[in-house]
Amino acid sequence: MEMDNRIATRLLLVRDRQPRALEKQRMTTLRWLICCIALVALGSCVSPSQPGTRRVASESFAAAPENRPGLGTGWGETRESRSIDTRFQRANLRRPSALAKIYYNDAAGIRAMAGATELRRTWPVLAGVAENFISVGLRDESGRFLPGLVLGDRWFVVGEQGRRYSIVVRNRSELRLEVLLSVDGLDVLDGRKASFAKRGYVIRPYGELTVDGFRRSTEAVAAFRFSSVQDSYANQKHADTRNVGVIGIALFHEYGTDPLIMSEAERRLRANPFPGRFATPPEPMPVPRRP
Repeated sequence: MEMDNRIATRLLLVRDRQPRALEKQRMTTLRWLICCIALVALGSCVSPSQPGTRRVASESFAAAPENRPGLGTGWGETRESRSIDTRFQRANLRRPSALAKIYYNDAAGIRAMAGATELRRTWPVLAGVAENFISVGLRDESGRFLPGLVLGDRWFVVGEQGRRYSIVVRNRSELRLEVLLSVDGLDVLDGRKASFAKRGYVIRPYGELTVDGFRRSTEAVAAFRFSSVQDSYANQKHADTRNVGVIGIALFHEYGTDPLIMSEAERRLRANPFPGRFATPPEPMPVPRRP
């Protein structure tokens, strides 16, 4: 009887353990389901950001520079061009004595602006004081001036894609002059944003300077070659085409040179060709007395 009680007790214990095991299994299953639900909920929160990321990337791609028509200046082949350092103290450190610009484009772009105006191969007509001190022009590979024309007070030069050109500056004065040059808004010496604070080339009195490209070292330059706006150095290097199509010239005179030369040039530019209405006879010359 005692043995039957023990067997009954064991059977009761086994029966008691089975519901507890089932309950534990149910709890484990429930926890697993809760984790799955949490992961699904987290995934649903994260997934909307992915299309947003793709949309942002698409928008940034759409904001890339457009392929504008016309010409720019590209980074051409390496050409030998030696330069040396020299001392030059400006009369005014950041205020140039004169400024000038030359605009360029392809024939279609210029003719659209100029209509039937005839093109000329000559030194550009510079506006303001600069014309009294320097002449600036663009020459092709053969040494000829690129054809151009005057529109208002601006000089436009016609280029051709793929052709090489050089900037030629002639000093027409008896002074040493410092000339800063920029192409498409970039300094020709360092290829970065042009500024009056930078230094330029020094030209001896009545001398001539030929600049073949962006300076790479004291021994060589990267040739100026007409290109599409998209292939221009300004776009390829700096992703900025706002100033493509213009060549800038800033002129500085040397400290200690006669400032009257500059004021004389300004006076001549302000001279009035019709100051009066009618001519009057000169005053009679005084008769010299005999001793």
